[in-house]
Amino acid sequence: MFDIGFWELILIAVVGLVVLGPERLPVAIRNVSRWIGAARRMAGSVRDELEQELKIQELQDNLKKAEQMGMQNLSPDLQQSVDELKKAAEDVQRPYENKNAGEPIANTDSAPASSPAKDKTE
Repeated sequence: MFDIGFWELILIAVVGLVVLGPERLPVAIRNVSRWIGAARRMAGSVRDELEQELKIQELQDNLKKAEQMGMQNLSPDLQQSVDELKKAAEDVQRPYENKNAGEPIANTDSAPASSPAKDKTE
């Protein structure tokens, strides 16, 4: 990205040492490295989102092709895309389950098991 050589880095370090001094230079280097790390993470997340959107677009295009072909005599790529979309649709339609017990999560909004006012005896 940047074409910075060894001598340019030495010059930047010397100028930073003169301008910031030996006490503030390590703090400034840490802050700059944090900013660079945050920028890299943000760029990575944007890249991942774009890749995911491109894959979704490809699946939708394949589904349109499959629908035009009447869902018969599909190429292996189109059949795989259709199968992935069917699996995703089943996952969305399936009720949420408790991962530990394998049972549906109880609805807690309908009626509380006991009220604090009823538990107190007068």
